[in-house]
Amino acid sequence: MPQLAGLIILALLVLFVIVLLTRTVRIVPQARAGIVERFGKYKQTLPAGLNIVVPFIDRVRYLIDLREQVVSFPPQPVITEDNLVVSIDTVIYFQVTDPVAATYEIAHYIQAVEQLTMTTLRNIVGGMDLEQTLTSREEINTGLRGVLDEATGKWGIRVNRVEIKGIDPPPSIKDAMEKQMRADRDKRALILSAEGQRQSAILTAEGNKQSAILNAEGERESQILRAQAEREASILRAQGEGQAIQTVFQAIHDGQPDQSLLAYQYLQMLPRIAEGDANKVWIVPSEIGKAMEGLGSTLTNMQGIPQESSGPRVRVDMGPSEPQLPSGPGPDDALSSTHRDVAAAIAEAQSAAGPRRAAKSDPLGDPLADPLGDTADRPDTGAPPAGGGEPPSAP
Repeated sequence: MPQLAGLIILALLVLFVIVLLTRTVRIVPQARAGIVERFGKYKQTLPAGLNIVVPFIDRVRYLIDLREQVVSFPPQPVITEDNLVVSIDTVIYFQVTDPVAATYEIAHYIQAVEQLTMTTLRNIVGGMDLEQTLTSREEINTGLRGVLDEATGKWGIRVNRVEIKGIDPPPSIKDAMEKQMRADRDKRALILSAEGQRQSAILTAEGNKQSAILNAEGERESQILRAQAEREASILRAQGEGQAIQTVFQAIHDGQPDQSLLAYQYLQMLPRIAEGDANKVWIVPSEIGKAMEGLGSTLTNMQGIPQESSGPRVRVDMGPSEPQLPSGPGPDDALSSTHRDVAAAIAEAQSAAGPRRAAKSDPLGDPLADPLGDTADRPDTGAPPAGGGEPPSAP
């Protein structure tokens, strides 16, 4: 029995020591502060770490969190200046800077911050209309923070940030706002579409203008080139015809045709005469030989056919063998070149007509000088024709 009593006493002593140590040694976590009371009165604030207090006398009443805290308050109905009820959600970021004041100056500082936020929010939003409330969140946040920081300073709390999570207008207002937004977007879309069509029409008109200008310039240059080509072609045709006439005329003079040649040419022309559509019947007379003989005698005495082969023959000036085109500096000088060509053609015609007038005025001149002249202007020499026929009478 004495041993059992001794063991019980020892166990009680050990238990008392453990309880005493537990009451004496207090460990405070990091970013925490312990409020110690002695006999119900504030004694001290325990910092983070290992602390020793008087057991059974001192008591750690509160353990305050010194970290920044985030509190989200439920939506609160707020009436705007234009008598619309909106629901506003807020978020408060605060931190306890004085654990003693946060413990003894106010009972529930979180509830106090919530109620202060609601009243301040109603005061601020009550002076704004709906449009201003929806677009002035920064202004509302700044006003809330200023009022809360001033009111909670004596509570040992510092409000760092106040954020508006959401502003929900009534469903009817939402519908009206959506319609307004849709109408505004439709208006901007129509404006942009009209502006695009305007720009498109302007660009199309400018393109048509440039195209018309280019087409007109191309048509002008084309007409100038066609006119110049036609002018050169006409000049070449005229020169070619002139050279052909001169060549035939010179060949006639060089060949000295007689009655037989002329009769042969007449016989060759008879089938061509018969080829006409209007010639249904062609009668060849029996005395075609005498007719040919008389025709040859008549044509022998025509002007331009020499009667004698003796004597020098005068050759006609054939001109250049290759056609000559007038050269001009360009299409822009076409009018002046045309004037020069017309003047040159007139001078050439006057120079060609000069020898004819001279041959007609001189009865003793060379008959080849005006081979196509009128036989009536030539004096009668009294020589019989080469074919032995009668001399041709004056027409």
